[in-house]
Amino acid sequence: MPLNLTRQIQFWFAALFVLILFLWLFSGVLLPFVSGMALAYLLDPVADRLQKAGLSRGMATAVIVFGLILGLVVILILVVPLLANQISGFVQLLPSYATRLQSFFSQAMEGRLGRLMGTNAKDLEALLGSSLSQGAGWIAGILHSVWNGGQALVSVVTLMVIAPVVTFYMLLDWDRMISKVDSWLPPRHRPTVRRLAHEMDGAVAGFVRGQISVCIAMGAFYATGLTLLGLNFGLFIGLLSGILGFIPYVGFGIGLIASIVIAFGQFWPEWQWILAMLAVFGAGQVLEGSVLQPNWVGKNVGLHPVWLLFALFAFGSMLGFVGMLVAVPAAASIGVLARFALHQYLASPLYAAAGDD
Repeated sequence: MPLNLTRQIQFWFAALFVLILFLWLFSGVLLPFVSGMALAYLLDPVADRLQKAGLSRGMATAVIVFGLILGLVVILILVVPLLANQISGFVQLLPSYATRLQSFFSQAMEGRLGRLMGTNAKDLEALLGSSLSQGAGWIAGILHSVWNGGQALVSVVTLMVIAPVVTFYMLLDWDRMISKVDSWLPPRHRPTVRRLAHEMDGAVAGFVRGQISVCIAMGAFYATGLTLLGLNFGLFIGLLSGILGFIPYVGFGIGLIASIVIAFGQFWPEWQWILAMLAVFGAGQVLEGSVLQPNWVGKNVGLHPVWLLFALFAFGSMLGFVGMLVAVPAAASIGVLARFALHQYLASPLYAAAGDD
């Protein structure tokens, strides 16, 4: 291996190590800064369009950040109190809904279904009772601690205060920062690095902007549908399903399971309402898979669901919520670099020599 190439590889591995070490050491204070940088990245096309419409960069940035702050204030005033009531009620009533679901399964196992399966109803009741009680207590405990945690509240307040400030300055200087970084690239490798950066930007922007739109639309769809059905805590479950929809299959799965537990506890034995609830989730999956995902996200962003799940859990376990924010651009960038390395390998004499053996 040439000495120059060896030094380049060593340099980039050292830079990667320093970056990971930095994120790990300061992960506790990075959330508002990473969030502000992410918002600036996502909103940069909006600022560019406002500039083309005749506004200066500073004025365009001020308009965007003011709209962002106004939206946060509206959410705090209108949505948060309503969600607080729903979360509190959900935590209190979840154990009773789980008990009703246990009773339903116990009665079913005492009938023909139990005889067909050859299962003892008392044993199943004990098993279901233990599982449902533990699950309900676990979910209720998490929601209660998240909602009442002082540290979480401080983090939210800090996020809402500092993130808009970071967004403003990053968005204001975004184009200058990109030009400065571009000037640091070695002239010999500048076209290749620019092409890779363009592919990374396309993958990240295509997925993140599209998936955020899908999550908002699906959250509104599920929240509206479940609320119109009269399902208790339908607004909370619908919005939670939309937010967690950023993680493949997780939002849909958690929303469906929670809705089934509550629907059986609230509506049973009126089956038509339970079937209507299932129809809402079925229609949502058809809408998301057939309309929203193909048109808003597309199929060529280079992020396989399994790879995305691994990246979210891996970075989340290392860096917490900051890692969740970093996971998508990191996964997209690694994917682009892996495809580039594979292309270089297939075009290299090493691959050709291996094919001659």
